[in-house]
Amino acid sequence: MCESVSTVRESSIVELLQLPIERIHGVGSVRAKAFSALGVESVYDLLTYYPRRYIDRTRQSPLVEAALDQEILVLGLLSDVSSRRLRGGKVMVEAKLSDGHRRCKLVFFNQPWRQRQLESVREVAVFGKLQSFRSQFQMTNPIVDTVGDRTGVIVPIYPMSEKAHISTWDVHRAIKTVFSDPSFSIFDPVPKDVIERFNLLDRDSAYRYVHLAETLDQAKAARQRLIFDELFRLQLTLVARKARYLRESRGVTHEVSPYACKKAERVSLVGAFISSLPFPLTKAQERVVSEIARDMEGPAPMHRLVQGDVGSGKTLVALVSMLFSVQSGMQAALLAPTEVLAEQHFLSLSKYLKDFEVKDQSTYSLFQGSEKRISVGLLKGSLGAKRKSVVEGVRSGEIDIVVGTHALLSEGVSFRSLGLVVVDEQHRFGVDQRAVLRARDRQGEGRDPDTLVMTATPIPRTAAMTVYGDLDVSVVDQLPPGRTPIKTIWLSGDTKSAYEHLLEEVGAGGQGYVVCPLVEGSDKVVAKSAVMEFERLKEGPLRGVRVGLMHGQMSADEKDRVMEAFRCHEIDVLVATTVIEVGVDVPNATMMVIEDADRFGIAQLHQLRGRVGRGKKESFCYLLSNSDKSQAEERLRALERSTDGFFLAEKDLELRGEGTIFGTRQRGNNDLKLASLVRDRDMVPKTREVAEAVISSDPTLFRAPQLKEEIRELFKDEDVRYLFMG
Repeated sequence: MCESVSTVRESSIVELLQLPIERIHGVGSVRAKAFSALGVESVYDLLTYYPRRYIDRTRQSPLVEAALDQEILVLGLLSDVSSRRLRGGKVMVEAKLSDGHRRCKLVFFNQPWRQRQLESVREVAVFGKLQSFRSQFQMTNPIVDTVGDRTGVIVPIYPMSEKAHISTWDVHRAIKTVFSDPSFSIFDPVPKDVIERFNLLDRDSAYRYVHLAETLDQAKAARQRLIFDELFRLQLTLVARKARYLRESRGVTHEVSPYACKKAERVSLVGAFISSLPFPLTKAQERVVSEIARDMEGPAPMHRLVQGDVGSGKTLVALVSMLFSVQSGMQAALLAPTEVLAEQHFLSLSKYLKDFEVKDQSTYSLFQGSEKRISVGLLKGSLGAKRKSVVEGVRSGEIDIVVGTHALLSEGVSFRSLGLVVVDEQHRFGVDQRAVLRARDRQGEGRDPDTLVMTATPIPRTAAMTVYGDLDVSVVDQLPPGRTPIKTIWLSGDTKSAYEHLLEEVGAGGQGYVVCPLVEGSDKVVAKSAVMEFERLKEGPLRGVRVGLMHGQMSADEKDRVMEAFRCHEIDVLVATTVIEVGVDVPNATMMVIEDADRFGIAQLHQLRGRVGRGKKESFCYLLSNSDKSQAEERLRALERSTDGFFLAEKDLELRGEGTIFGTRQRGNNDLKLASLVRDRDMVPKTREVAEAVISSDPTLFRAPQLKEEIRELFKDEDVRYLFMG
């Protein structure tokens, strides 16, 4: 019996979190310490220590029917456990396993503790690749789980740790003790109509069946309900954060009409700018600009994410948005994570506005004076003596649009009237950093500027609803006409042809990049370094070609000089690290060679590849890799096959799981133990819909106190806890 739980009816998650595991009958202080090594310290921890798989002992297959070189699960009895020392001092442990029909030899190399483990158990489940050695079945270093004498049932197998000295049977026995108390049950805070609508188990049954299922169908239904709970809690926090932000903030109402000011029948600044472009906006750009305009026109502060593939024209969308702010008599700020990207944005915006002349200022009712010109400023850490004049220009309002790095967040930087904050590559900035910039203009009227965040790393829709769940999401999913697709080639073995092609491109007047994973060589990592490759190439394959070097350890001034020389075609080939991953725009660059490409992820390779193909010439990207790892090969094949960032994002999520996605989350924990954005992608929009309905009718969860407390306990971040305060 569970001594304390037996007095509680319909225990809440919070109560179970507060109930130490040693209160379970049979789990004393020694066993509790062992459980703690597994991260299990409370009854709730125990109930959410989920099985990693199940063995259906109602349908056992004999070893004799198994195929060689296949991974299989064998249940049987152990015998003849022994060990012997090999040359070099390593230990080999051997044992025999019988399933009642055939025998299989188990061999463990350099795992001396296996002898103690196997001698202390009788019946086990063994998972590994079945092979044949000297006409005998054998498994080498298989996974071993002790299952006890439980025939004819569904046996849960739990993650184990040798250091913890806790077996699958120990976990199962403790859980069985909790549920053996007839008065014990778990409170379900999810509305009954939601449970019925999605055909879910009640929460108490879900926790029972995930551990004590009588059939695999029961276990599957239990996991579905618990997956729903995990995603629902996460979506509730995100929806509540967004609702509270909108409820408590005062925004700036902008004049946004692209083609005519509402206050007078005259052409607007934005309308004139769009008309001045030598090309029309794409349909995707028009759609996203309209979504942004709708937000900026409203009284609540905009909080929108713009996703767009490499080269989709996000910068132009951001510029139009900033001109909405300027058109309204206010300023705009663009925050970039690196000086290289800030410099590129500054040059890009200056280029767009250079040929745009305001011929008759009287047609712009929101401008004062006939000499008004749109002023773009750059603020970065390495600005030196020019910094003071830029800071003063931002403070006085002389500068309409300022592009900057973290320098924009420093003390002493203030705005006359900040109407819009644009954050590029938003995952590189924390929530606090974005809040500092938003707050720069709140001292006066207490209004929040609109916020637009951009990312050139597309992620799948379900992941966006989770990672960026407190933002409205827009997608620029169309490339401007005239962009030439990049041909991608993966080379392994002889890579000489890549550099021969690079020489041809340079000979034809083009330029190129060579990207390396490291700055300096490393004894521990076998990978090309930019410094070593720079020396090798200029003396070898690229002799006679003007080769430059750029990496993150160079000073800002050095990087600026190198990039300027590359833009001016004083450098033919730039050898670099991933410092060029974003923000580098040299239309004459037609080729990229990426060394040790298997050391980069799909998203990063796609970003790097996007530095070429920015002009009208056919462009190429060579991925050099000798890796024989299957997942690396899949990544490189996917990049060879497609230049669609959204397809590649789905592939990345499929290959690497949501860990790569959640790595971009800046604040707040998540309690996703069962849920997977790959496997459970259909569940995400359902839980989002339910969360929006709940928060819409009960913003602080006043009518659902148990659910409120549950979220506040499971999401320890103080910002999340603050969400549901009355």
